[in-house]
Amino acid sequence: MTRLSFPKDRIRVVLLEGVHERAHAMFGEHGYDNVTLEAKALERDELRHAVADARLLGIRSRTHVDAALLASAPRLLAIGCFCLGTDQVDLDAAARAGVPVFHAPHANTRSVAELVLGFAVMLLRRVFPKSTRAHEGAWDKSARGCHELRGKTLGIVGYGHIGSQVSILAEAFGMRVLFHDIAPRLPLGNARPLGSLAEVLGQSDVVTLHVPDTEQTRGLVGAPELALMREDAYLINTSRGLVVDDEALARRLREGRLAGAAVDVFPREPRAPGERFESPLQGIHEVILTPHVGGSTVEAQETIAGEVARKLIDYSDLGTTTGAVNFPELGLTPHEGCSRVLHVHENRPGVLRQVNRVFADKGVNIHGEHLQTRDGVGYVVIDVDPVDKAAILPDLRAIEGTIRARILY
Repeated sequence: MTRLSFPKDRIRVVLLEGVHERAHAMFGEHGYDNVTLEAKALERDELRHAVADARLLGIRSRTHVDAALLASAPRLLAIGCFCLGTDQVDLDAAARAGVPVFHAPHANTRSVAELVLGFAVMLLRRVFPKSTRAHEGAWDKSARGCHELRGKTLGIVGYGHIGSQVSILAEAFGMRVLFHDIAPRLPLGNARPLGSLAEVLGQSDVVTLHVPDTEQTRGLVGAPELALMREDAYLINTSRGLVVDDEALARRLREGRLAGAAVDVFPREPRAPGERFESPLQGIHEVILTPHVGGSTVEAQETIAGEVARKLIDYSDLGTTTGAVNFPELGLTPHEGCSRVLHVHENRPGVLRQVNRVFADKGVNIHGEHLQTRDGVGYVVIDVDPVDKAAILPDLRAIEGTIRARILY
């Protein structure tokens, strides 16, 4: 194994919010035994203290990393978001600080897809109203309004990783699948693409949404779109809370112009334990409400932990940034017999020439060089003859525009 120039037992890893134990185990397997674990998110002062000397930081959705926090963590090398999104991190500030941010964007695909089909079964069988009545002592065995999924049409809006997985599972139930996506997508199985959102809404017994949160998707399904759906149709939203106008959805459900809905994501969600959740959809018997648990399974959390921990380890050990959401991406393998130098800098003319001059002036031969740029940041990885970092790093750090420089081994 390549010997790192900085001992791993001095690389402090901080994992917050009860990150799955698989991450801790992976760090241990790769020699990182200086790991701090916290089962919850930390208050601001506690968080600032915890990251002051951290090299690698692992968080979930409740920990917010802004420019001020990054400034209080000068040794921080990388951040791993052990979840799908990265909204909790100021990505631009992290990039300017030379800190790549990693996450696991597709690790919970199966969990979300299974929940969508579960929602569909429970909606069409009216499971929740019957369960509520049974808890109250009533015995409602009526089949009125209860249907099988087999033979029904599922409309999928957004046919990416989750949407396409839902498509496969739906066909296994015997459903007919239609979908619409703004990008060309290869249909799986017998799924059929449609040219517009309106067509999907108008032709489906069940509509499920799987789109990201963007300016184009916010308010995608409002009162005009809901009016296109049949009165006996159902809507499922496990994508993003701002995609659907919940006020308009609640009105349509209360007026009996939609059969039901299942909603897992909301425009405003509690950010702290004990904070009350409120939604205009509360109190409507035909609605299933869940607290953003689409990806909340043990299996998904373990997969996320393994994927994000691997990305952090690969960056720390090799300089690999594949999958970084805010940083130039380089996929790298070890180069035995060499020293590996990482240089993060402002993307301006002449920086690379000055980096190379440092090695030339010291008579150090370059064996390989990899450069990528992104949004004003340049990242170069250089494999050179074995060097003493004390003789090289001061000169590299003195180059104008340098954000960060380090030698891995």
